[in-house]
Amino acid sequence: MRRHPRRGEAGGQVTQPSVPSQKGAEVGRRIGVGLMYGLWRPRVLGAWKVPATGPVIFAVNHSHNIDGPMVMGVAPRPTHFLIKKEAFVGPLDPFLTGIGQLKVDRETTDRSAITRALGVLENGGVLGIFPEGTRGEGDFASLRAGLAYFAVRSGAPIVPVAVLGSTDRPGRLLKGLPPLRSRVDVVFGDPFEAGDGSGRRTRKALDEATERIQKQLAAHLENARRLTGR
Repeated sequence: MRRHPRRGEAGGQVTQPSVPSQKGAEVGRRIGVGLMYGLWRPRVLGAWKVPATGPVIFAVNHSHNIDGPMVMGVAPRPTHFLIKKEAFVGPLDPFLTGIGQLKVDRETTDRSAITRALGVLENGGVLGIFPEGTRGEGDFASLRAGLAYFAVRSGAPIVPVAVLGSTDRPGRLLKGLPPLRSRVDVVFGDPFEAGDGSGRRTRKALDEATERIQKQLAAHLENARRLTGR
């Protein structure tokens, strides 16, 4: 990994984790386009709501392994997802790193991943987060504090994203995937600010931001289900 030197307090040099490649994420987006539209029939709603430039955080519900790749393939901008380190095994490690994705250790405070994710936003990129932390019902019912931290710290708007239909029924050939050529809906919502405008980053401020975020995401999911009939 390429690292940038930074002068430390004692005059020495410390290393700063490199920011994932924007070009790599664009390559990942193009691969996602080919795979997602080739294997399934995505229906995308609200993509025009995604800001065309500047830092953005995608908050994506998570109920199936294809949710992340699906968003990468249909989003109007290349996306850097925070992905659990367990996914970076064998050849997937250099591949995921090469397409600009971020490895994160969910069992500890992964300062390297945090620094690199903030770097994505500082460079005006799109950071993808599964705020529930792991696969589940995909209903935004329980959120971890990470999303609020990144949103409040960076000031980037959050765009809620609902992926619906990926778990409706298993495929015949590959039981772990949705049926080939089945429809998967991806609904992008209106951007919103997580902070209260005070700039506070205290534990209380982050808890309050998490509550605001949860309400916004739950409302978006309800609206997405109404729009898609799922």
